[in-house]
Amino acid sequence: MNLLIVALDPAIPADVPDANVLVVAPAVNSWLRHWLSDDDAARRQAEERVAAYVDRLERSGVHAEGRVGDADPLQAIADTLPTFSADEILIAAGSEIAARAANGLVTRARLRFSVPVSRAEESLPMAA
Repeated sequence: MNLLIVALDPAIPADVPDANVLVVAPAVNSWLRHWLSDDDAARRQAEERVAAYVDRLERSGVHAEGRVGDADPLQAIADTLPTFSADEILIAAGSEIAARAANGLVTRARLRFSVPVSRAEESLPMAA
């Protein structure tokens, strides 16, 4: 099974099946920084999020790889699917703000892609 995890924040899903996992962290940026083409901080945060996800998943016995995606999470999914044949897409968000964004993203992704899409309801405790 190929599982695509879209990491909207650092909260790692508690229940990840034994699968071939690709973690994509959108380089989410503010409107002003995007307009000014200043995406260095957003990409750096996304890279850190990917590294934390992959490390935590690998330590729990799940093979995972990761990459930084487009600032628009829906576009990040669209960019990934041609090179990673996902059997399922899991939208991961633990914070309240990211959770609201995740709910809308799940709806839009279900309409756009022919892959089952779900949202991680619980997350692992944050690493110290």
